[in-house]
Amino acid sequence: MFDSLLIANRGEIAARVIRTARRLGLRTIAVYSDADAGARHVRLADEAVRLGPAAARESYLAIDRVLEAARKTGAQAIHPGYGFLSENAEFAAACSAGGLAFVGPPASAIAAMGSKRAAKEAMAAAGVPVLPGYHGAAQDLDTLEAEARRVGFPLIVKPSGGGGGKGMRIVQAAAELPEALAGARRLAESAFADPSLLIERYLPAPRHVEVQILCDAHGTALHLGTRDCSVQRRHQKLLEEAPAPDLEPEVRERLHAAALTVARSVGYVNAGTVEFLYADGEFFFMEMNTRLQVEHCVTEEVYGVDLVEWQLRIAAGDRLTLAQRDLLPRGHAIEARVCAEDPAQGFAPSAGRLARLDWPAHDARVRVDAGFETADLVPTHYDSLLGKVVGRGADREAARRALVDALGAVRVVGIATNVDWLRRAAASRAFAAGGVTTRFVAEYGEALVAPEPASDEELALAALAWVESHAPPAARTSPWSAHDAFRLGLPAEQRLRLAADGREAEVAIEAVAASATNTSGLRRWRARVGAAACCEIEWGADGKVDVDGRRTRLEWHRDGTALHLWRGARHWRATVVDPREVDPSASAHEGELVARLPGTVVAVEVAEGQSVAAGAILLVLEAMKMEHAVVAPRAGTVRRLHYAKGERVPEGAVLVELGE
Repeated sequence: MFDSLLIANRGEIAARVIRTARRLGLRTIAVYSDADAGARHVRLADEAVRLGPAAARESYLAIDRVLEAARKTGAQAIHPGYGFLSENAEFAAACSAGGLAFVGPPASAIAAMGSKRAAKEAMAAAGVPVLPGYHGAAQDLDTLEAEARRVGFPLIVKPSGGGGGKGMRIVQAAAELPEALAGARRLAESAFADPSLLIERYLPAPRHVEVQILCDAHGTALHLGTRDCSVQRRHQKLLEEAPAPDLEPEVRERLHAAALTVARSVGYVNAGTVEFLYADGEFFFMEMNTRLQVEHCVTEEVYGVDLVEWQLRIAAGDRLTLAQRDLLPRGHAIEARVCAEDPAQGFAPSAGRLARLDWPAHDARVRVDAGFETADLVPTHYDSLLGKVVGRGADREAARRALVDALGAVRVVGIATNVDWLRRAAASRAFAAGGVTTRFVAEYGEALVAPEPASDEELALAALAWVESHAPPAARTSPWSAHDAFRLGLPAEQRLRLAADGREAEVAIEAVAASATNTSGLRRWRARVGAAACCEIEWGADGKVDVDGRRTRLEWHRDGTALHLWRGARHWRATVVDPREVDPSASAHEGELVARLPGTVVAVEVAEGQSVAAGAILLVLEAMKMEHAVVAPRAGTVRRLHYAKGERVPEGAVLVELGE
């Protein structure tokens, strides 16, 4: 075994690899861009080397800079993580040429699977089922359009290179085809430097099922069962589980055999995953990820195997000492990807400083792989994954309940996240029933993002928390610092107008016997919402709260003008409405469309003076490794375009002016 390891990645996966490497006694070396200078993976490693500016092309994707960092620090091996250079055959070859152990498959295997188009042809020849489609070398638009019509609609267009669902376009009718081909090719060129595309028959409601494999360089190839990753948005996975539920034993065995056939056909070595689409008892090869996957954790929890450890041992030349007959699943595990994104805004990415990030506390049923902590900066340049929460149990239902409880304990302030959405999804009847398809978000997404307006009781608690958040510590011991609105001869009442989760109301709170405490040590208040009496609240400094005699525990965190509150898993956000303050967005002229995040313009679909219909795509921004279409909110005329293709856009910048 080598004694030093450079992790050519960032965030959660870098922290994950460091954890196992440190347990094995290896010296760990992190790399970072300017955007990640203070990142968690940098703090965890024994050493860290700056690669360059924030742009991935000048840092994490710069092969020469990564290799120079390895040379400078005396690293003997490089783990690429996932994303970035993890499936780059040139990088794997360069590591080997430089005398470094590449913790992954040989460059030849990466190259064989790097083109989905070539891989599909090879797998069909090997007898692995593939979807009907076009995987040919001719890539001119006329050929692609003709082949698409031959395949029939609906169909899906995919970039041949890369992975992670990026650039995929579903085409329901011929009229949508030109834009879909253009969009997929555009992203394929920018993200993977490979403009080639493939076309396949689209299954409207399949399941996404995959098989984890592990192969050494001595001819042993093993599978570690199945995973189901069907809960996705924009082909990006959100909930994953192992084993895949509701599969007939015969289908499961055929999946295992097909995955091993795929691995052996390309001389695969190290950990990898073979992905399939499954519907009506049949499955079809999608692609092979020649790397560790984000969702490897659920397989580790079910099989009791540290896949990163075996990656390192195989890269060092060790033989697999595991036997297929001994690799039996025990229990169930379900993983949720906690991402910096806003489900209510179409899963638009979010970025900024984490004012608070609490992961679930110690729980034998829960595993957390975190890439960020409180006070960390979530940059706009990379993907939105903050960390992963895994629930495990003796069966699927126990694992699901553990996950729901764990997600209810996550606390995030400073940016938007999908935590509440994930908890609702995992708690839903549809997910609990099992066997969900890739249509899950389309079918249940609106219900999962529907706002839950704050109740009168929650408004009253928010008003009290707001008052407490302004009170100095001395307020609890000194009458001169009290914030209970004491007045001679009048009720000690104060009023606030609150907006909370889609509801706005005036709340009055009155201190009752403010100069004394009751036997429980809690201060007593009477609350009124609007003209109606609401409740009596006994409030303690340590989060203990009695509401009309019911004991509960309240957590709150003030972030500027916003207040986040949690009571168990219930989370609501409140702000005080001050008529003296003006919403900055109100100063924007009508018809101005602004950027919600910094990004790069990758396409401009209209020209100045052009008339557009409501919903028409005006331009496309790329932010946090995803494309986001800016659409016309109403019919009108494009009065002015402020940015051209390729230009960088700051947050809040006016992109388009739309006239009548």
